[in-house]
Amino acid sequence: MRPNIDISHTLNGRVKDYAEQQDVSLEEAYREIIQAGLEAVEHPDES
Repeated sequence: MRPNIDISHTLNGRVKDYAEQQDVSLEEAYREIIQAGLEAVEHPDES
């Protein structure tokens, strides 16, 4: 599953690689990555 936004094929490939490494679906991989990104921008000092 690729979100209906302009994502380069290279970036989409990286998400596919992550999904395979984590043994999760592509949809779950996108969900995890988006959630982690949101947490990082909402709480930048907690790293």
